[in-house]
Order: sequence, then structure tokens, then C-alpha cells
Amino acid sequence: MKRIGLRLVGAGLSIVLLMDPMVVNASTMSVRNVLGQAGVATLMEEELTNEEYMEVAEAAQGASWGYTNLGIANVSSGNLNIRTDSSKNAKLVGKLPKDAACEVIEITEDGWAHISSGNVEGYVSAEYLLVGPEAKLRANELIKTVVKAATDGLRVREEASVDSSVITQIAQGEELEYIETLEGWYKISIDGQEGYVSSEYSEVETKLDTAITMTELLYGEGVSDVRVELCEYAKQFVGNPYVWGGTSLTKGADCSGFVLSVFKKFGVKLSHHSGTQAKEGTKISASELQAGDLVFYGNSKGTINHVAIYIGGGQVIHASSPKTGIKISQYKYRTPVKYVRVLQD
Repeated sequence: MKRIGLRLVGAGLSIVLLMDPMVVNASTMSVRNVLGQAGVATLMEEELTNEEYMEVAEAAQGASWGYTNLGIANVSSGNLNIRTDSSKNAKLVGKLPKDAACEVIEITEDGWAHISSGNVEGYVSAEYLLVGPEAKLRANELIKTVVKAATDGLRVREEASVDSSVITQIAQGEELEYIETLEGWYKISIDGQEGYVSSEYSEVETKLDTAITMTELLYGEGVSDVRVELCEYAKQFVGNPYVWGGTSLTKGADCSGFVLSVFKKFGVKLSHHSGTQAKEGTKISASELQAGDLVFYGNSKGTINHVAIYIGGGQVIHASSPKTGIKISQYKYRTPVKYVRVLQD
């Protein structure tokens, strides 16, 4: 089988034929046409058959997931800053997490990209953004399937039956990890625990992650400096991996290991177990929640099996599961069972 080599450089396209240069068949020309329309990419070289390259090109060109000009945050860790203008001194309006998607409105001559993502619009450094076919091929690896709650108080059950025990309840609009579809039910995972939700009150979606607004990162009024510092410290690890039994904020932690390590930075010693952590502070009510307090979640029997840090604005940060890692959620993304204060400031 004849093979061709492809070189994508900037906005240009060069097809290097690994055959007699006089032999350029219709299939090769089709590859040239498809890839020529596919957009911008950084340097990428491979050897594939004509048919293989046609498949790659068509996948890259056709899959956009609702984006006209898809961009993917290409940072090694943490978040890509989104600013009001194309300047490092411009005000921050949001954060684009590693591997999150955006619509690329324009790339400026001075190396900035005007983007929109989720509820955020602004400018990011184009140096850290994948675009064109490279973005689409990367997105193919990142696209995830979720189950979205179509009603408030969606019941997550232990088994696919209305007679089964309720593990927890989910707020409308919240997303769960999708596992499989059964008759009348979706099998899901929530914070690493499997369960079932009725397909009548939920729906399956495919999506890419998007930006976080600065509003989503706000605290309540009158919050002490140490609480602000603790939450800011915790947020820098969003996107880092979940590892069962882990306590590393960079290489991987589970829910209680994440909380343990964040609070250790601020001189607070906690156990490496969510149920025990729930007893290591002062129980408070939901109305008393402040940034830096802990929110606990449980199973159908009320046994605590997950912990998160409240960061203000109705949100928590937590090591959720191996699939989602450390993330920010609404604190009522599932039903809380206890609130605890360990910072006595």
C-alpha cells in the first residue's frame, strides 16, 4: 500500500509523498483538499495510508461539538487566565482550566486570542491554546458523556428500581458521570460511587469542559484573610488527578486526602477519612457556612463517604472521582448531610 507523509505547519499544508512524486491519485488529492480546509495546526508529522489520513482529516473537520472555531486550553497544569483585554495587565474575568474548550473569535497579531467559553468572554495568550485540527483531535480525547438532572431533587438509587434505597438527591442541571443505559435507567457514578437515575427525569449529553467565571470564585462578605488564602490555595489544584488513598495535591489525592493536605498548609491537622473529619470540628448549619468550612455527603444509610471544602458563592471544591479529578461544584450538587467548621478564626 502506498503511504503518504503529512506536515502541518501554522496555517500552511505540505503533503510529502513517500512514493513516486509523479504519482498523485484522486485519493491523495482528496486528502489535500480535506486537510487544506481543516484550519490551523502546529507542527505534526506522521506516516499513514491515504485512507487513514482521510479518516483523521474528516474526524478533525467534522466534529466541533457546537463550536465554530474550537480552541482547547493547552497548559501543563492549573488554569489559563482570561482577561478583559489583550494585555497581561488587564483585569481577570475568568479562568480556562487545562483541556477546557472555548470558541475562538479572533487571534490577534500580538499573540492573543479573543475567546468565549461558558459564561466568560475575554482574551487569553494564544501560545497556550490549541486551534484548528489539532484542537479537534485533542477534543476527541477529552469529550465526555454525562447524565444531566432534568428536575430538582433527582434521586440516585442503589439499584435500577423505584423500590431501591436512595443514595442521595441531585439538583437540577447538575451532571453525573455516565456509565451505561438500561431500560428506563442510566447507570452513573457520583464521587466514585455507582448508582442509578431514572431516564424519565434525566438526559445524556456529550460535552467539553468550559471556563470558570470570576463570580464563581467569589467569597462571602466578612470572610477572614486565612479563609480566603486557604480557598485560593485549594483552587490552584483544580484539574489535578484523583487517586484513591492519595494526599498529593499535584500527583493525586482522594476527597479526604485533598482536604487533609489543604488544611495542613494552614496548620490544621485532620484525619485521612471523611467520616472521621466530620467529627474533628464544630457542627454548623447551612446558613452559617463560610468559605473554608467543610461540607459532607453520605450514602443511602446516612454514612458519610465524601467531603468538600466550601469556597463561598454556593460552591465547593473537592477531589471528586478518578474521571473528573479535583473540581468545583455547587455545594448542593448532591444532598449534604453535615456541615463542619474546623477553622476557629
